[in-house]
Amino acid sequence: MRLKDKTTIITGSRRGIGKGIAVRFAQEGANVVVSDINLEECEQVAKEIQDAGGKAIAVKCDVTNVDEIQGMVNKTNEAFGRVDILVNNAGIFIQKPINEMTQDEWDKLMAINLRSVFLCTKAVLPGMIESKYGKIINIASIAGQVGYAYSSAYCASKGGIINLTREMAVELAQHKINVNAIGPGAIETAMTKDLLENEEMKKAVLAGIPLKRIGTPEDIANAALYLASDEADYVTGHCLFVDGGWISQ
Repeated sequence: MRLKDKTTIITGSRRGIGKGIAVRFAQEGANVVVSDINLEECEQVAKEIQDAGGKAIAVKCDVTNVDEIQGMVNKTNEAFGRVDILVNNAGIFIQKPINEMTQDEWDKLMAINLRSVFLCTKAVLPGMIESKYGKIINIASIAGQVGYAYSSAYCASKGGIINLTREMAVELAQHKINVNAIGPGAIETAMTKDLLENEEMKKAVLAGIPLKRIGTPEDIANAALYLASDEADYVTGHCLFVDGGWISQ
């Protein structure tokens, strides 16, 4: 039980990577706050965790809305007393040539992917600073390390997350708060479903992965578990790429 009695908020956790992390953390004894824009789906995940013997609550939260973010933190404090771990996972993907992307699309993606990391972190900091303890894990991407055509806003947002992680790690170290990121590669989620259902595209993706398999939400959850655990107390400011070796080539 590596996270026994630790309380964690996971944004964007109604499905995919976020859900995988929520379930894994609950298995390790954490109190889990399942948060996303769809409350009904969050409640379904929370019930799955509860039925398996874990502790979880569901909270609706639009991570672009400061009031809803603060409400999420308040509900967490009411239910479990504090926030020990924050996983900034919420994100979207827009694939378009840069000359066709609108300003509204750019702003929407940046608000959900990058600004939310700042806003959610800011909301949990008072409690973490007071308790002199905190683990913050930001979900970035290999797209934050290398460029992918037709993904300008996404690449920019994920690159921003990686460097924001480094800055926060330095700034918050004085408060005994660890800040790290995870850079997933190709992972089987709703976001990648259309891409991976195309056999030609899937072959092309697999050709770029030395381990020759597509990753799963559980692969990312295991990495997040390490970073959230006491075993990673001396790890901060790092982006752990979980990509089957993709960017090592």
